[in-house]
Amino acid sequence: MSVRTAAGVGPRRRSSLHRFVATENSGAILLVLATMIALVWANSPWAAGYDALWATELGVSLGDLQLTHSLRDWVNEGLMAVFFFVAGLEIRREFDMGELRERRRVALPLLAAVGGMVVPALLYLAINATTGSAAGWGIVVGTDTAFALGVLSLSRGVAPRVRTFLLTMVVIDDVIALTVIAVAYTANLALPWLIAAAAVFGAILLLRRLRVRHLGVYAVAAAGLWMAVSASGVHPTIAGVAVGLVATAYPPGRERLRNAGAAWRHFRMTPTPRLAHRASRTITQTISPNELLQQRFHPWSSYLVVPLFALANAGLPLDSAVLQRAATSPITLGVVLGLVVGKPAGIIGATCIASRRRLGGLPLMVTWPSLAGAGALAGIGFTVSLLIADISFIGGDLDEAKIGILGGSLISAGLGWLVFRAAAALPPRLKAAGAQHLAPPITDLATPVEPDIDHMLGPASAPAIIVWYGGFECPHCTRTATIIGDLRTQFDDDLAVVFRHLPLPDIHPHAVMAAEAAEAAASQGKFWHMLAALFAHHHELNSARIEELAIETGLDLDRFREHLSVRRHALRVERDIVSAEDSGSAGTPTLFINGRRYAGPNEAAALAQAVGDALSDGRRSTAPPGADRRVRQVPEAQDDPTAIAGPPPA
Repeated sequence: MSVRTAAGVGPRRRSSLHRFVATENSGAILLVLATMIALVWANSPWAAGYDALWATELGVSLGDLQLTHSLRDWVNEGLMAVFFFVAGLEIRREFDMGELRERRRVALPLLAAVGGMVVPALLYLAINATTGSAAGWGIVVGTDTAFALGVLSLSRGVAPRVRTFLLTMVVIDDVIALTVIAVAYTANLALPWLIAAAAVFGAILLLRRLRVRHLGVYAVAAAGLWMAVSASGVHPTIAGVAVGLVATAYPPGRERLRNAGAAWRHFRMTPTPRLAHRASRTITQTISPNELLQQRFHPWSSYLVVPLFALANAGLPLDSAVLQRAATSPITLGVVLGLVVGKPAGIIGATCIASRRRLGGLPLMVTWPSLAGAGALAGIGFTVSLLIADISFIGGDLDEAKIGILGGSLISAGLGWLVFRAAAALPPRLKAAGAQHLAPPITDLATPVEPDIDHMLGPASAPAIIVWYGGFECPHCTRTATIIGDLRTQFDDDLAVVFRHLPLPDIHPHAVMAAEAAEAAASQGKFWHMLAALFAHHHELNSARIEELAIETGLDLDRFREHLSVRRHALRVERDIVSAEDSGSAGTPTLFINGRRYAGPNEAAALAQAVGDALSDGRRSTAPPGADRRVRQVPEAQDDPTAIAGPPPA
């Protein structure tokens, strides 16, 4: 299952993908530890205590209404609803802001995910159709992304596309797996409770329509939905994902940010409890509900819920009798074959069929060697597999299914790691097999780079282009200027830099004037000189200081003053501001690398890694249609050899 946080703005936090991978990797370590503890405990002299603990009954009552479950069921049906809630948040984020926001791109990962679920299920049924254990076919349809990403992180040289593809495919896998749980594993359906659940869910939708943002109100409604779904006979974890899908994801808007800034300033001038509450509420409302909820619940899901689930479900006896029975058990064999063979075969086979020209020729998302590695890792089916096994079987059959899950997931992890290691050692021609059929990545930058209009340093056909929105009074932009200057030295002609204006006058009162001053300098062929001077003195800008910098830069002062007085370049600055808003940029600095939004840390190492990934991925999404692909220098860059953040010229 996948859970990921939403993207940020500028340097305020790391990218959603980076943070998601980091959280899931560390969560995977706890998951492994919890699994090992459960196995050791269940095979120790205290094994009876393990079973007794998780069989302990725990209930709550309210008048005549009573709800009693074992501790294991509270974990599997109660706490796991939190896990599926975060999964629902991730699914919604992907459709609002992620790789699935362009619906036409869903086709290939959808078919790959379906193939990776149908083929394993058929393999399992082929072995178990006549044995009375066919109900376990759903065990082999899920993928545990925590483990999959953990193994992927151990494989060096994996292209960013592979992580994106794996996450996209697993999001779709999540939707189908949850549907399987809701439809195929529901018995004794109670229609009145199902109607009640629908009514509660309708109330949640109404609260969202009324723009109610108080978490407590939704928490009460979600608890009611969980109870109604549980009483209806449908697995109650479905309630979690349903609530998660309601929370929309969107980047913060400039108007809301202005309101937040105004509220903070009012509090700063008059620090009263009322204004403190108002400022806090206004600031919180600039962030989407999806992002806020993921920040609050993702750590609980990764660090508590999933490890506790493993502790409650992974403990099984591994004595010789159980292992001998599992060795010949059709359940164990079906699970192992489904995960180890069926998953990669279904994913690769479906992709191969869908990418054939005669059948529409859908573009690939990763090269064929990378697809083989991702398909193998998709066979790590721990969390969802254990959950469905617990629904499907009891007693010895459940133990055999768990052995198959643990064994199949372990084999898939090793196989995936080996495939990626082998792919890294392939000759370049084989390593890049299928690269000519790769789909272009989604472009976040709304206005493509136009070398004849934009201010660009470096070749217009450089394989990596950074588009940078900034303001001259922003201290973070000054730091970014230094970093980008170093990157230009490090990557030379492999990297070009485009600067676009995004002044924030509600925070920086002289930012608009400074932007127009830079454009006035550009009209005299001195844009980059003026940019360096403005950043070097960002903390002391005013009209007089800007004129002094114009003199120091060697500009024609009369012409410079005339341009500023009539605001000749206001529309040019506004053009950049509009393009920033169209691209979802609200803060500074905001960077795009080859058209993809960079929301990682404002640090040299992280930016260098992102540029390196862009170079290895071969992306050129920011190049304008029909742009000259030959290496050429923009004349302005030829006339100005200074570093971006270097000292202003004398």
